[in-house]
Parts: sequence; C-alpha cells; structure tokens
Amino acid sequence: EVQLVESGGGLVQAGGSLRLSCAASGFIFENHAIGWFRQSPGSERDGVPSISGDDGTTVYSDSVKGRFTISSDNAKNMVYLQMNSLKSEDTAVYYCAAMFGPEISDEYGLKDYEYDYWGQGTQVTVSS
Repeated sequence: EVQLVESGGGLVQAGGSLRLSCAASGFIFENHAIGWFRQSPGSERDGVPSISGDDGTTVYSDSVKGRFTISSDNAKNMVYLQMNSLKSEDTAVYYCAAMFGPEISDEYGLKDYEYDYWGQGTQVTVSS
C-alpha cells in the first residue's frame, strides 16, 4: 500500500522558517518523482517544488524559488521541504505527492494532475 505522510507543519511568524517532512512507503522511491503542493481556501492546488527520486533533479515554482529547498534521503524514503523567509501568502495546507516516472523538468512535475499518490496534508500558517 502506498503511503505518504507529511509532518512538520505549524504556526510561524513571517520571516521565520519551517521544515516539512514526507515519509514515503509502498513504492520504489527511485522510480518516482516527489512533489510538494499547497492549497489555501478558495485557491487551486499549486506545485511548489518537486524532486526526482532517481537523480535528484529539482524544479521550483517562481513563488518559492530562493526561499524553499526540497531534498531527499533515498535510504530513508524521505523528502524534506525547508521553508525560509516565510510570508503570509505561504499559508496553506501542504501536501506531499508521488508521480510514477522520475523525470521532471521546468515543464513537467508541478501540475497536480501529473501525480498519482497523495498524502493527507499538513497545515502551515504564517502570521504577519
């Protein structure tokens, strides 16, 4: 059974940092790409960054480039999202998702319909 379990969300002041974790199980990590998505009330679910489980290629949305860093530990089947310089507009539920096929690019890997498996999400709230 495929499982993606997010943790690390919470309340933080603007300018602060949080680190989200995603524990993946039930599939071959290296055959997939893992992405972080976020959704705030009334908004669509947007891709934030994603990472290839094969070669570690990453892609970021413009809204978080330079502030967020995605990384993975293939030995532990873990993916992390380090979020720095947080802004109130980063407030959202953050989801971890897995896509079969590890190839990602600037044009592929940040759309929610590309992903096959989803976690339950973790709330991130940034107070201004």
